[in-house]
Amino acid sequence: MPIVVKQYIAIAMENSSAPPARRPGRPLSFDRDAALVTAMHLFWRHGYEATSVADLTRAMGVTPPSLYAAFGDKRRLFLEAVHRYLGGVDAVTRSIEGAASAHDAARDLLKAAVVGDTGEDTPPGCLLASSLVTSSAEAGDVREALAEIRRRIEAALRARIERDVREGLLPAGSDAEMLAGHVFAVVQGMSTLAKDGAGRNKLMRIVNAVMAGWPRAD
Repeated sequence: MPIVVKQYIAIAMENSSAPPARRPGRPLSFDRDAALVTAMHLFWRHGYEATSVADLTRAMGVTPPSLYAAFGDKRRLFLEAVHRYLGGVDAVTRSIEGAASAHDAARDLLKAAVVGDTGEDTPPGCLLASSLVTSSAEAGDVREALAEIRRRIEAALRARIERDVREGLLPAGSDAEMLAGHVFAVVQGMSTLAKDGAGRNKLMRIVNAVMAGWPRAD
């Protein structure tokens, strides 16, 4: 199984095992990692702005001072939850760079998205794609932070495609920007389909159709 897909499966399994909320206590009286997973699930299911600090503290089993002491504020808690969801942006970009080909990197990203979108014990869809579909001006910096994460991953895929063109694994003149953008457009679209009830089998068939159209060297 491709390494990126393995990583996402492991993350999805870990995300599904969050323990029940603990009763409020002092800042260091709770499991920080378990609290982070709980917060991630709330943001994933309800979105960034619709999830209030009161919602978070109630689900995490902590007081507001404990939350602020452990995570800083809601914005920083959300961004840490996003990085937990991804398994680390650097790990994703390294997986793209280390893939056998750009084709494999694109396929693995798409399959990983399907796994993340359709976990049995996690909310449907993608945390990045659905947590800020619309947002107020006050959440502009959070929206930009998510966009930057997506740009970094897309740029890594584009660079991998350009490398394959130079090495003759893809036809000369292949549009790396379009190919990388297409992959991420499909990732975003599959998240919406998953939230609307699409299952893993349907989404995997979409992945297969996308990769069937991937250019190949003559």
